[in-house]
Order: sequence, then C-alpha cells, then structure tokens
Amino acid sequence: MASIWGKSIIRVFDVSSIAAQAIRLAHQNAGTIIFARGMAQYNPFYRQPTYNPQKIKELHETGESEKLKFSPIKAALTNQTSSLFHDPIAAKFCNYIMKTGQRSIARELLDQTFETIKRIQLQKYHQSETSEEKAKIECNPIEILHKALSNAQPILMTVPIKRGGTKYQVPTPITDKHSKFMAMRWFIEAGRDKHRTMHFPEKMAQELIQAANFEGRVIKKKLDLHKLCEANRAYAHYRWS
Repeated sequence: MASIWGKSIIRVFDVSSIAAQAIRLAHQNAGTIIFARGMAQYNPFYRQPTYNPQKIKELHETGESEKLKFSPIKAALTNQTSSLFHDPIAAKFCNYIMKTGQRSIARELLDQTFETIKRIQLQKYHQSETSEEKAKIECNPIEILHKALSNAQPILMTVPIKRGGTKYQVPTPITDKHSKFMAMRWFIEAGRDKHRTMHFPEKMAQELIQAANFEGRVIKKKLDLHKLCEANRAYAHYRWS
C-alpha cells in the first residue's frame, strides 16, 4: 500500500525482520518505509515439525536429520504425537464422530467400538477349529477400520448439472480425500441409525466388521451409488459442456 504524505512516499509491508532488511536495501530511494508486524507466530524460515515415527526414521537413514539440527522448527500441535499407538485415520474418524466439540465423549465411543470389535473377533478366533480359519480372522481393530474404510470408499459420485431447464445427475470422479470423508460419513450415519436396544459402539462395531468382509449396509450404499453413476453415464459429457 502506498500513499503520498507531504513529499515522501510511505510503503507498508507485512514481512518478517529478515525480509524487511532486503526490501529496505531495494527501496532506499523510495522514501520512508514503515514495517507493520503481521499476525504470524513464526517467521517464514521456520520448518514444519516431523512427528511421525516412520518419517523420523527415514530422516535418520537419509542423513537429512543432520541438516535440521540447527534449523528452527515450529512447535507441534496438540493433536500431533509421535506415539506408536497414534493413527491419523482413527483420529480423523473420531473428529467426525464428535458433536459440539465434545472430543472426550467421541474418543470414549471410539474406544468402546474398538473394544467391542476386539471381543467379537477374539470370540470367533477361539471358536474356530482349524489353524487356517484362525489365520483368516483379523483381531486388530485398527486394521479392521482401515480395511472397512478402503472397501467402502466410492470412486464416483453424481453431481446435479442444469441443462436446458432440466437437472441431470452427472457421474463425476472424486478425490481420495472426499472419498474417505463419504465413507466415514456413511459409517457414522449407520451407527447412529440404530435400534433403541443397541448402543452406538455395538452398531458401529458390527458395521465395521461387515464392511471389512465387503458386506453390510455401507457397502450396499456404495454399490447403489456406483449403479446410479452407471445408469447416468449417458450424461457424463455434461461435465465439460
């Protein structure tokens, strides 16, 4: 922003102290310079924190950690941890379950869901007679969550597009991020739409186990969406027109 005040030109820059020195040298003949401090907590040369144990191990193996010894690093956020038990997919799923900022209740519901999954799978494991049947049973709730979300992710969705006064449902590919969001939303809707005698963790555990085996209500919803996209494939060219 520049304005005329008397005979001098005042320039206002929202930059850090190091960048300010470079700009001051470049604008020595431009008049008076006023530097306004911005709202950023860190200077631009601060690096993002690396908290994932696998990425930290890669930094040590490649020797990149030696270059970062004397580099300033931003403080990690409260939800960023290097714990071996931290899973970003489970944390994201917990955030979608949460209502009105009550994270403790959402986390408790998710823990109860994982506990129910563990009990059901262990019961199946001990009831199976052969070692081959036992090898097919997955008892880790985190792995079941990942497999269920992977099976429930759609690759297409329909978008309403208006042409000539008529709205057409046009099939459109979706990104991986939005696909995961849709799968998580379907699971949460299925968990909340439960019988009054069944609690949320029990219903969610059943849905996740069924989806991991490519069964259940969420998988049916995904297949119905793909059938709808297949039925409306004649309108696919409306995406570019």
